[in-house]
Amino acid sequence: MVVGASAAGLAAAETLRREGYDGTLTLVGDEPHPPYDRPPLSKQVLSGQWGADRAALRTPEDLAALDLDLRLGVAAAGLDPAGRLVRLADGSTVPYDRLLIATGVWPRRLPGDGVAHVLRTLDDALALRDRIGPGRRLVVVGAGFLGAEAAAVASKLGAQVTLLEPAPVPLARAVGLEVGQALARAHRERGVKLRCGVTVTEVTEDGVRLADGEVVEGDEILIAIGSLPNTGWLAGSGLAVDDGVVCDEYCQAAWGSPRPKAGGVYAAGDVARWYNPLFGTSMRIEHRTNAAEQGMAAARNLLAAPGARTPFTPVPYFWSDQYDMKIQAYGYLRGHDEVAVVEGDLAEDRFLAAYRSGDRITAALAVGMPAKVVRQWRQVIAVRAAWHDAVPNRP
Repeated sequence: MVVGASAAGLAAAETLRREGYDGTLTLVGDEPHPPYDRPPLSKQVLSGQWGADRAALRTPEDLAALDLDLRLGVAAAGLDPAGRLVRLADGSTVPYDRLLIATGVWPRRLPGDGVAHVLRTLDDALALRDRIGPGRRLVVVGAGFLGAEAAAVASKLGAQVTLLEPAPVPLARAVGLEVGQALARAHRERGVKLRCGVTVTEVTEDGVRLADGEVVEGDEILIAIGSLPNTGWLAGSGLAVDDGVVCDEYCQAAWGSPRPKAGGVYAAGDVARWYNPLFGTSMRIEHRTNAAEQGMAAARNLLAAPGARTPFTPVPYFWSDQYDMKIQAYGYLRGHDEVAVVEGDLAEDRFLAAYRSGDRITAALAVGMPAKVVRQWRQVIAVRAAWHDAVPNRP
């Protein structure tokens, strides 16, 4: 059984079939739509370049070929590991021999009496798309990748966009101050009113209220302040949950104490926090490429004998399209100790920055650089290259 019918869950289901599993395969999704791709929601779908059907990950014929017990529009509501049962929100229960959890994340929200959008589902994107355009005022709370992409799209559609961010620069914790300043300048040069260092406390009928009492007015409000792993349905199951489903290097879910007499539970995608031996730390990655790769890896390990499993040790990759800028990154940026621009120029929106943690290079981020240039750094990170070898003339 696979719970979660997005990129990770679909990749897991396809891998199970490809690897020879021919038994009953149940795929559960809480949305009524067949599996679709999420990155286009804040770009092509929001801009109107794509219709809803183009975001589908597979054709109806492709899904039919998987011979799934496909249950869409019904969420998982509970897990009984001893009985090996998943309880669904419609009151039914589904037995399983082995279970793969890929339930993703839920968007964080803000309190208040006003109406605000989030941007997680296809329906969210379509609802916001119908409300932005020339002359409309959009307030985006949160200048992470999702908020920045939506702001860029809305600005190009002619909306008046205000982007609010509590940190000194966009993505400060991930990309660092200098790179964040370059991204901030890109927004402002393209007409977005970016305000950093401000905290939004609530949504009002006219806009949003800041911590100092100021109300920033807008016709539409988009909340893009991060997400929470969708693990509430696992309460009482005995699974270890800590900012996601806690997993080992094989993507097998960990258990609390006392451990139930049950096993065979794996997790993948945005909901999984697994130990990545390559970086020597546990991580939870909310990016499309990781979701598909981890779904496949978890499915293979789920089928394999214990001694034949393979650790999941990716060099994470993500991309973002904002205005005419292509942003790409390999590695693990969080918690870095130093950033060095090794190619290009921050002022020209064309550069590559390397990231150091300890004495190793752990990530590289590029803006406006050819993909082949960025890919070269993937191998540098994968072999855990020393910083002074990978980045000459640095201490």
